[in-house]
Amino acid sequence: MNELEKEKVNLETAKITWTDLQRFFAKGEVVWVCNELDLVEVSYQFSIDDKNSVKNWLENQQIALVSDEQALRWFEANAELWAVVVKPWILVQE
Repeated sequence: MNELEKEKVNLETAKITWTDLQRFFAKGEVVWVCNELDLVEVSYQFSIDDKNSVKNWLENQQIALVSDEQALRWFEANAELWAVVVKPWILVQE
């Protein structure tokens, strides 16, 4: 990824409370990204439809649809997450 593209994706990230994301979670559109991965890099790979990277991260349980348990924990903690939209997904990271 070139620096300009990375900067563009980085500028699209924002902190958001979990309560603001619940309706997207209900539609199955929120993807959790583990802290070991760079949210900007993952978002970029989603945006260019890099199926191999996404498949690898899924298989290694480094990304996944947000689970009910995560959603409940974040709701109870009134958690604020880093998020970026890569339609139709919203990628989040603690």
